[in-house]
Amino acid sequence: MISSYNLSHLGELEAEAIYVIREVAAQFENPVLMFSGGKDSITICHLARKAFHPAKIPFSFLHVDTGHNFPETIEFRDKLVKEVGVHLIIASVQDTIDSGKVSEEKGPNASRNALQTTTLLEAIEKHKFDAAIGGARRDEEKARAKERFFSHRDEFGQWDPKNQRAELWSLFNGRKNAGEHFRIFPLSNWTEMDVWQYMLQEKLDTPSIYFSHKRKVLKRNGILLAASEFIAVRDNEIVEEKIVRFRTIGDMTCTGAIESSASSIEEVIEEVASARSTERGGRLDDQRTEAAMEDRKKEGYF
Repeated sequence: MISSYNLSHLGELEAEAIYVIREVAAQFENPVLMFSGGKDSITICHLARKAFHPAKIPFSFLHVDTGHNFPETIEFRDKLVKEVGVHLIIASVQDTIDSGKVSEEKGPNASRNALQTTTLLEAIEKHKFDAAIGGARRDEEKARAKERFFSHRDEFGQWDPKNQRAELWSLFNGRKNAGEHFRIFPLSNWTEMDVWQYMLQEKLDTPSIYFSHKRKVLKRNGILLAASEFIAVRDNEIVEEKIVRFRTIGDMTCTGAIESSASSIEEVIEEVASARSTERGGRLDDQRTEAAMEDRKKEGYF
């Protein structure tokens, strides 16, 4: 690992993440970088560019597309991928539904978020990826906190939190049997605040929905959801225009907004510093059961 002598806090996190990304390139034959266009995957992309500069990033990007994404995010995703010059693979949840491998959820709380698991595992098998790099962080959610940098998945893509491999002295064990793969989390030790401060330091661009804007929303179970063609409005729900922003980006059917006037990264950092809830506190999919995220991860969710 790069020495942390005289490095700032962000410098240490950057050096650690770059070390992990380079270890992936060294240990695996066919890795892929999960890229959604959100702030964490933007940060991973930037770190990967630094890791291999002046050469290009030596692996493809993969986006598991629910078909219910925020348009601003997809537009930003395509713009950045073109700028970086990498190959983007889009795995479509709609295609998985059309093939009959999963069924569309019904009812007012229907979401495609959980259906991503099957689509992701199919993409990994189809393209023979042996490692998938993602931007998940341990501070996001209690199930995320159980992950290691190198997270082993069995031949069915499943995760066993009780069977994690030791990671001592920055030594990562990427050994696997045929059909198995790893999920890699270079941002494990980062926080939401770290990501925003790093983006400010590196002058990284982000999708506009991370900042204050007018949007039609409805309140459901205490969460502000963006009104869209993908959400059935109940009789007791009112769609109204509010000044909001999003702390995290996911499927439109389950990703909540917060009322906010933060219109710059500096103002977002001030807001995050005083926040009393996690960024995933506004995700309806995490509220389905107390262990919703862990259950999905055991099945192969990222």
